[in-house]
Amino acid sequence: MSRSATIAIVGRPNVGKSTLFNRLVGKRLALVDDQPGVTRDRREGDAELLGLKFTIVDTAGFEDQDAATLPGRMRVQTEKAVREADAALFMIDGRVGVTPLDEEIARWLRSEDTPIILLVNKAEGKQGENGLMESYSLGFDNPIALSAEHGEGVVDLFDALRPIVEAHDAAEAEATPLLTEGDEDDDAPLGPMKLAIVGRPNAGKSTLINRMIGEDRLITGPEAGITRDSIRVDWQWEKDGEVHEIQLFDTAGMRKRAKVQEKLEKLSVADALHAVDFAEVVVLLLDATKGLEAQDLRIADRVLQEGRALIVALNKWDVAEEASSLFNGVRNALDDGLSQVKGVPVLTVSGATGKGIDTLVRVAFEQRAIWSGRVSTAKLNRWFEGAVDANPPPAPGGKRIKLRYITQARTRPPTFVVFGTRTDALPGSYTRYLVNGMRKELGFQGVPVRLNFRNSRNPYDE
Repeated sequence: MSRSATIAIVGRPNVGKSTLFNRLVGKRLALVDDQPGVTRDRREGDAELLGLKFTIVDTAGFEDQDAATLPGRMRVQTEKAVREADAALFMIDGRVGVTPLDEEIARWLRSEDTPIILLVNKAEGKQGENGLMESYSLGFDNPIALSAEHGEGVVDLFDALRPIVEAHDAAEAEATPLLTEGDEDDDAPLGPMKLAIVGRPNAGKSTLINRMIGEDRLITGPEAGITRDSIRVDWQWEKDGEVHEIQLFDTAGMRKRAKVQEKLEKLSVADALHAVDFAEVVVLLLDATKGLEAQDLRIADRVLQEGRALIVALNKWDVAEEASSLFNGVRNALDDGLSQVKGVPVLTVSGATGKGIDTLVRVAFEQRAIWSGRVSTAKLNRWFEGAVDANPPPAPGGKRIKLRYITQARTRPPTFVVFGTRTDALPGSYTRYLVNGMRKELGFQGVPVRLNFRNSRNPYDE
């Protein structure tokens, strides 16, 4: 499979990199705020500019600090993004002009082999024109005046990117063999599994993903709340000679709503919830050194309300104390706190050592298969008739409730519709009886099941 050209955006903090990224992908994927340093991990998106398609990478603001600090670890990720890109967009702020940090970034970029395109953002007005003139001192040809917020200058950016992207696409096309007549593509696998990792701050979500993919793709450290954007990482998991495509989503830590005061943290949590909406399977990662807290149950409940398959994973298992009692305590607390979904898998992993990762991914694929499962109408109604005969619905007020038949309306999550008369009078306890029976007899353990009721229309009502 050929890859598209990769273009990285680089510059010091708060020059408008994420604003340009959002404009090129056509969505507000990257968080944008007036304060500097919002972006930390590099984020990729599918960009299109006047018909030109490529992959755009938003990077953290480049800062000159020690590599052991958080800004220093962010800079290392930015440097890696530039080296892996087919070209880099070096952005400065036209209203501020050239700063000493811009000059330092320019010296570094000139030492790299990656082609560089200089962008002077916020170039509207006379002040922006002065910044454009100053930008020539950075030593790059033909700086482009741009307004990422208003879309000015995108034609000049298109002209600069076009030869780079087209040359890359031509090389990829030459290297990729074409399908010939008779080639079979009917056995192509389903799309990649969308797997989101969620949890409280500092549970080890980014560390776990780095261990899964085998590289330091995401910034990690002892500081809580490093991750802000929800970052997608494409990964190939190899097992028993087969390659499985997975899209991993790292998310910001979710604290209690009462503790979330800053606007930026609210945006980060909203972005994490959006990743849950997009995912197929969600892993709730717990810190085994801290156990299960009420906030974990709230997150799990939100995942199940959204209809996603859920896995609970105890991270840092290699340093957990009294492991057996801790595991049993978490299992029992989940059974009590998530009574609406029985059988949610509980696993143990270690992002530090990698132990348990293969089991986690295998179970994720199993849960997705259950979540996507469909039962034939004949089998479904044989079970339904047996369940109703074994425990007939009550007769409130002496009037019988008749349940006639059931059908599966959709999958992902499994959703069923029961048709009958006076179904609006059916108590919740009977609904739970049916759902629990479906889990046990039809194999929907551990995933949310939705059961709706419809009254059959009586033609003599009128």
